[in-house]
Amino acid sequence: VVIGKFFNENRTPIKYEDLPKHLVNALVATEDERFYEHSGIDGRRTIGAAVKLGSDGGASTLTQQLAKLLFHGEGSRFLPFRIIQKAKEWIIAIRLERQYTKNEIIAMYLNKADFINTAVGIRSAAKVYFAKEPKNLTVDEAAMLVGMLKNPSLFNPLRREEKVKERRNVVLKQME
Repeated sequence: VVIGKFFNENRTPIKYEDLPKHLVNALVATEDERFYEHSGIDGRRTIGAAVKLGSDGGASTLTQQLAKLLFHGEGSRFLPFRIIQKAKEWIIAIRLERQYTKNEIIAMYLNKADFINTAVGIRSAAKVYFAKEPKNLTVDEAAMLVGMLKNPSLFNPLRREEKVKERRNVVLKQME
């Protein structure tokens, strides 16, 4: 019986095999629908974001988001620095895609994502918000957690229940 834990981050890693298929489907449908077709950078999304001068957001692939989480965190607001950071993300994303399988990239991303309220990684998030292991998450619960990834503070289920439900419904629609 665990009496207590000491940690900087409440994170317990999980293997891809222990992730429910509907969680993976929700993540790919919402964050990077062409994930299995590109090698780290989605040219179509990148060009679309460039045309709109980045105002639409969402041009980063899952692999680019993982590169950002692993190596430099939040992006700079100063445009020249942000362009340099994006170039680094592209290089790292391509290298990650060469080094790891798609399943490993998904597992790394979900293990590194911050779900706030002391929940870092999908296993901690499932325990904090639903008191269960990720493999036991329902489709609605998985969609809620994936929905949080866009902006965990904005879609905080402990503070903004209505916004969280709206975002969950967007994820479910994307999965459809």
